[in-house]
Amino acid sequence: MQDLIKKNPIYVPRPEHNLSRHSISQAALNVLYQLHKSGYQAFLVGGGVRDVLLGQTPKDFDIVTNALPEQIRKLFRSCRLIGRRFVLAHVRFNREIVEVATFRASHDNGQGEGIVENGQIVRDNVYGSTVDDDAGRRDFTINAIYYDISDFSLLDYADGIKDLHDGIIRLIGNPVLRYQEDPVRMLRATRFAAKLGFSIAPKTAEPIPKLASLLTNIPPARLFEEVLKLFLSGHAVASFQQLYQYGLFQQLFPQTEACLEDPVALKLIKQVMCDTDERLSNKKSVTPAFFLAALLWPPLLCQLPNKQIKGVNLQEKLIETSQKLLARNQLQRVAIPRRITVPMQEIWLLQLRLTRQRKVKKKNLKLLEHPQFRAGYDFLLLRVKAGENHIADSANWWTDLLADKSITIPVSRRRRKKN
Repeated sequence: MQDLIKKNPIYVPRPEHNLSRHSISQAALNVLYQLHKSGYQAFLVGGGVRDVLLGQTPKDFDIVTNALPEQIRKLFRSCRLIGRRFVLAHVRFNREIVEVATFRASHDNGQGEGIVENGQIVRDNVYGSTVDDDAGRRDFTINAIYYDISDFSLLDYADGIKDLHDGIIRLIGNPVLRYQEDPVRMLRATRFAAKLGFSIAPKTAEPIPKLASLLTNIPPARLFEEVLKLFLSGHAVASFQQLYQYGLFQQLFPQTEACLEDPVALKLIKQVMCDTDERLSNKKSVTPAFFLAALLWPPLLCQLPNKQIKGVNLQEKLIETSQKLLARNQLQRVAIPRRITVPMQEIWLLQLRLTRQRKVKKKNLKLLEHPQFRAGYDFLLLRVKAGENHIADSANWWTDLLADKSITIPVSRRRRKKN
C-alpha cells in the first residue's frame, strides 16, 4: 500500500498554490485553528483540497489530526462522535458540520482496534501518530494532498497534484488488495471519474470487473448512500456509463440491468438521468423517490400483465409486485429506506389512475389533490419520452387539463395544512 507514498512528500509553499483560506468555509477554519492552538496537528485533506485546486467549490471539508476522538470532543462543545467502522468527530457550527478524523495507520501496527475479515476492513480504529501514517491509508492519489494550517502549505504524498493536472484517478497501493479491503472504492473510482471528467488509470481500472461481486459483502444501507452520491450529484449520466462499463451497475440494480436490452427501458433510464442532471444544473430540486421509481420501473413493468385480466385487480397486483420487487430483491442489494419506498409506490400506483379514460368531472379533479400527483404526472411524461406511446393520449389529456384556465385546480390537503 505504501509503494506510491513518498517518505518525503512534495512540499508546496503558500505562494506556489491556489488554495486560499478564502476558499475554505469559516467553520472548517475554526476547527483547524482550534486544533492548532491546542497543540495538535491539523490538516485539510481529501475532496475539499482536491476541488479547490481544480477551481471548484467543495460541498464540505474534511480534517485530519493527531488528536484522538475523545480529545477532539473535549475541544468542541458542539461535537459528537459517530461510527463503528471508523470513529469520526462531527463538529457543528450553525448548519455546517465539519468532519474530523484522527490519523490512521496500517492495521498491523498493534495500536487501536483494526479488524480485517477475508481481506475486508470491518473495523478501522487504528490510529497513526503522524500525517505520514495517514497518507498511506488514503485511497486515491488525488485525495492524499494535505493543506497544513500551520504554514498554509501543501504536502503531496503520492503525486496527486500531477494526477489532478493529468486528469487521472489512481489508487494508492495494490488495486486488488485495496478493493478487497473496501469494495466501495470501486464505486468511488467511478464516481470521481464521472464527477471530474477524469479517466481511471489502467492498473486501477483493470481489476474492477473481476472484483465487482465483492459489493455483495457491503451493507445495503451503505450502498444506498453511495447510490445517492453517484446519481443525485449532477453527474448521473456519466456515473451510469462508468458503472455499466465496469460491471458495477449490475451489482447495485441487478433487476434493472436485466431489462436494459429493451430499448424503451434503456431510454427511460438514460432519460431520467439526463433530466436529473439538467435539473441540478439549473438549481432545481430532485427527489430520490422519483429517480429510484424510474430506475426500478422496467423490472416492475416486466412483472405486470400487459392488459386487464378478468378477475385480477391491477392495483392490488401492482402493490403485491412492487413489494416483492423491493423487499425480497432490491433491498437486499441497496437498502432504500421506507420514507422513500412509500412515495415510490405511490408514483407507480398513480400510473394506473392517470392512464384511465377520463372526462372532466369534479370527482376526477380530486386526483390533483394527491400529494404525489405532480411526481406521478411527471413520471407519466417521462414514460412517453422513453417511447411508451400507448399512454401518450393520457399524458396529453392531463397536460391539457392542467393548462385549462377555466378549470379550478384544487389545493391538496397536505399543502393547505402547510400554508
